[in-house]
Amino acid sequence: MDFQIGLVLAGLTVGFVVGLTGVGGGSLMTPILLWFNIPPSTAVGTDLLYAAFTKIGGVYVHNKKSNINWTITGWLSLGSIPAALLTLWILDSIKTDITALNAVIKHSLGWALLFTSIAILFKKRLLVFSQKHAGDKFHSESKTQNLLTVAIGVMLGAMVTLTSIGAGALGTVTLFFLYPLLPTPRLVGTEIAHAVPLTLVAGLGHASMGNLDLGLLGQLLMGSLPGIYIGSMLSGKVPDLLLRNAIAIMLFFVGYKLVF
Repeated sequence: MDFQIGLVLAGLTVGFVVGLTGVGGGSLMTPILLWFNIPPSTAVGTDLLYAAFTKIGGVYVHNKKSNINWTITGWLSLGSIPAALLTLWILDSIKTDITALNAVIKHSLGWALLFTSIAILFKKRLLVFSQKHAGDKFHSESKTQNLLTVAIGVMLGAMVTLTSIGAGALGTVTLFFLYPLLPTPRLVGTEIAHAVPLTLVAGLGHASMGNLDLGLLGQLLMGSLPGIYIGSMLSGKVPDLLLRNAIAIMLFFVGYKLVF
């Protein structure tokens, strides 16, 4: 793709929002790419590798702070990676009909945005609710808890591979219900650690199907990496509640438009 300053600025904006609030990522980037008339399949494939590269730094920081539960990450990956591979196989089987493929991705993207917007809006309330109803069955050695974690991984693996959305807000919120007593920073760090291999596997799978634009990826990274740094430096100094709610409302309307 030819160089477009608009794409670099889009990367800068999304990176800044992610660094400042911890939300955004694929749920912002993929709709923006559609607005730039990037085909849905290419937008998803490129955004997956964009997510993998930008989240690696987050894993390093969270691991350094001991904010990653690698056991939970393992259980999630046990479900998500096979689900991603299966979803890639299904997408590959219909890639000959590019119109149908793009329609499936676009429709799925709309639903993912709707669910993500709800997760962002009610994240704190859901956390409080899950902590109030945390019983003995929620301890970390529970076999049922492990199986449910794998099931969440399956759901996230399919959704992320299909839409590039879900590894962030949705993944964290679902983990709240299974691990309500785990500190929030550890939940966030654990989900980021899980998102890197998932988005990498899904992104490379899409790339093998031709759903990747390296020029586009380079321009997005050019803007987003400094954006994430600047946003992270301002995190905690700028009230982000209003921005989070604005993002959620915007995502809801974009999702609604894609679905209906």
